[in-house]
Amino acid sequence: MYDKKIDKSTILIVNDIEKTLSDLSPFYSPHSVRIIKNEEKDEFQLLQANQAIKEAYIASNENKYIFLCGSTFRKEAQNSLLKVLEEPPKNVVFIILTNSKSSILPTIYSRMPYKYMKTSLLKDEISLDILKLDLKDIYVFLKENQKISKNDAKTTIEAILLKANKQNMKLTSTQLDLFSKASKLLELNSRPINILTTLLLSLANQKTNIN
Repeated sequence: MYDKKIDKSTILIVNDIEKTLSDLSPFYSPHSVRIIKNEEKDEFQLLQANQAIKEAYIASNENKYIFLCGSTFRKEAQNSLLKVLEEPPKNVVFIILTNSKSSILPTIYSRMPYKYMKTSLLKDEISLDILKLDLKDIYVFLKENQKISKNDAKTTIEAILLKANKQNMKLTSTQLDLFSKASKLLELNSRPINILTTLLLSLANQKTNIN
């Protein structure tokens, strides 16, 4: 996806933060990069913002690239970063990696250019036939996706819902509730494979009851 080094402060809105870091890493010297993220959850909070500010003011004779990573960014964390983003110390480049454009404040966008690089990876590619779903289909699908990332799981869940609608499957209120809760559970770091399993078994169970 990336064929060159990003050498100016930039916001990147991406599908998968870890994959983006991996794609970009060959373009940077390891000693010039600092990656700041919340190790406990995917939200960039005030603690991480304070770490970034402290790191920015550690003098460097060479360019230092500070990657600020979070699926979402807390408002107070962004507010604390405003000054350092507007007037970064010498040789410091900030690169924000996030999954959610809407979580970034307009005041941040006014200080840094952004690139929207999210793609609909799976929406048009879901192979499951929701109306004919059985346990074997579910087993194969889950086995193929057992290491799915949280962000790809979100896209997959959306794809399943779109496919169900396309096939005119009437979902129960319980199933609709499961879909609406799925993203929230992913944000709370529930295992993606467990959430997908629950959704697919619910759909298969409805088909069995109809038959």
